[in-house]
Amino acid sequence: MKFASYLAIYFVIWWIVLFAVLPFGIRNAEEAGEAVPQGHEAGAPMVHGLRKKFLITSLIAAVVLAVVYMALQSNILGS
Repeated sequence: MKFASYLAIYFVIWWIVLFAVLPFGIRNAEEAGEAVPQGHEAGAPMVHGLRKKFLITSLIAAVVLAVVYMALQSNILGS
């Protein structure tokens, strides 16, 4: 496979993992024990931590891509 193919696979894996990681650690105002400011959605997260989630997503996607690469190279998945 070409580098562009692996890049495309990484991109797809990254997005799938991101949507799996996004809900982790989210707490709204009620769960955090704080009052909901007037005009704010009650379910909105207090702190989203996207940088940390993007880093975690990138690392997990890299590991998954490495497994896919090894499987393709050893002909487990076939190509």
